[in-house]
Amino acid sequence: MKKHIAVLAGDGIGPEITDAAIAVMNKIGEKYGHEFEFEHLLMGVCAIEKTGEPLPQYTIDRCLASDSVLLGAVGGAVGDKRIESLPGHLRPEAGLLKIRSALGLYSNLRPAKLFPALAGACPLRKDIAEKGIDLVVVRELIGGIYFGERGRGVGEGGEFAYDTEKYSVEEVTRIAKIAFELARKRRHHVTSIDKANVLESSRLWREVVHNVAKDYPDVELTDMLVDNTAMQLVKNPAQFDVVLTSNIFGDILSDEAAMITGSIGMLASSSLGATKRGLYEPIHGSAPDIAGKDLANPIATILSAAMMLRDSFDMIKEAEDVENAVNEVLNAGYRTADIMSEGKTQVKGSEMTKLILERI
Repeated sequence: MKKHIAVLAGDGIGPEITDAAIAVMNKIGEKYGHEFEFEHLLMGVCAIEKTGEPLPQYTIDRCLASDSVLLGAVGGAVGDKRIESLPGHLRPEAGLLKIRSALGLYSNLRPAKLFPALAGACPLRKDIAEKGIDLVVVRELIGGIYFGERGRGVGEGGEFAYDTEKYSVEEVTRIAKIAFELARKRRHHVTSIDKANVLESSRLWREVVHNVAKDYPDVELTDMLVDNTAMQLVKNPAQFDVVLTSNIFGDILSDEAAMITGSIGMLASSSLGATKRGLYEPIHGSAPDIAGKDLANPIATILSAAMMLRDSFDMIKEAEDVENAVNEVLNAGYRTADIMSEGKTQVKGSEMTKLILERI
């Protein structure tokens, strides 16, 4: 089977971690007789420096022509200009919002799982961690406050700014269906996050989610306010299976969920729409302070590639091979600097990739 994959390596450690994922996919290709063709495209700071914009139209067009997209990370200073000095539409992160919208990727899945071998890295109390952490945040990705009307003006109190949170019934319905379908493949429980005691958009969100739930009588639905969710993730994360959220709530809560597993460098994500073409990326940033030092943990990007194999290409056994290889390396005691603990063997990022390739 031949697949064309657009690669948006991006900035900072992006090229290093995407190279690791590509090496893993090529190894899978050799083992199973698949051909993966990779096309490198510009996005982020590297795109701004060469084209003047964070996401050129050519990149969008080529991504639309691909079978799937692998993303590294974007962000960092643009030449001698700090990000804060750039207008919003020219910041590297603006490319993320634009590519998600252009590809129609309304569903972002962020698994947060505590690997048994990394239990010691979990920042929670041992008795809480021992109950297990295995949840998936299903985040609506192209609606809400990040895509709502925004602007600035001048009023009686001087200059003001505004951003608008807005959701339609259709937008909430389609993301809710993703969550309920996923729950059927897991532990049959959806926790829907909102702020319905304050926000009208959240009240609509809750109404629509409950309507969708009628079609899934085998799935338990729980409503939870976002502030309580932030507390419960720390107090009792084992209660969560599938967590359904709006764009902004999911952005925040998924990072919290990532950190309670021990390392943000371990967690993958996928963004999907109405087609099999998805965008797969680690949830961490570009970490420019360690770029080029061979310190970056490639596992999150490698696991993102495994998600691509499973969700976009229906290569179930291949994805399991990658995930099992990662588990074997961790169980053998190898660690990159971000997950290093006493008594383990520290390795560089490239060495971690090599160890995973050997086990595949």
